[in-house]
Amino acid sequence: MTPAPEVDHPAAWLNVDGAVGVLRLDRPPLNVLDRAAQAALRLAAERAATDERVRAVVVYGGPTVFSAGADIKEMAAMTHAEMVGHAAVLQAAFDAVAAIPKPVVAAINGPALGGGCELALTADARICGSEARLGLPEVLLGVIPGAGGTQRLPRLIGPARAKELIFSGRQVGAKEALEIGLVDQVVPTDQVLDSALRWARRFETGPALALHAAKTAIDAGLATDLAAGLAIERSVFAGLFGTQDRTSGMQGFITEGPGRARFTGR
Repeated sequence: MTPAPEVDHPAAWLNVDGAVGVLRLDRPPLNVLDRAAQAALRLAAERAATDERVRAVVVYGGPTVFSAGADIKEMAAMTHAEMVGHAAVLQAAFDAVAAIPKPVVAAINGPALGGGCELALTADARICGSEARLGLPEVLLGVIPGAGGTQRLPRLIGPARAKELIFSGRQVGAKEALEIGLVDQVVPTDQVLDSALRWARRFETGPALALHAAKTAIDAGLATDLAAGLAIERSVFAGLFGTQDRTSGMQGFITEGPGRARFTGR
């Protein structure tokens, strides 16, 4: 894919392909997420969130690697005081991807390790190639995951499995990743991007506001208890009744049957 005119940084950029935004990591050979790449990632994610053309997002590292994680040489040179400040910046880049109010899928080829795995965890779904490897090896460097791994992984695969992976630092292949729920689909390596684009294009003409609301209710609810989560759901549910999409969806169902409404995102 050719970068769209709105490219701001070569390390990570957004290409709008129809109604799908491809958030592309492009820092060969391993898509290492140094500070410049983190800033570019955040900018591209914020652009994907606000671009009205984009209805779904694919996060893609390329045909051979998703991301091998942080720049260890850069981190090794940081003092404790420097990392205290940088940790918030690091998490902000990943949080920006997680906060995209649209369906997001990670398309994973090759290694997705450390920060690369944490980036994949920010997506709503993960499709990986048969040769992919995922893991959080930070403990082997004397640290822990610092971009959301200790929080997002247990919520995805359960605390016991997450602790085993984080404590051991071991990597898992595609088959095991699918078995434990770390990824949602495994496809041949040369089909990863196409499969992710098919996943995203299901939402090109869908009810954008309802999808946003569903993602908000789920993600916000996971961060609290059931009673608070139900209150969030009630509020978000009721809010949709002031939108044109709700009017179109319900009227389309009444007059033409399910799946016939045209949604505007208003």
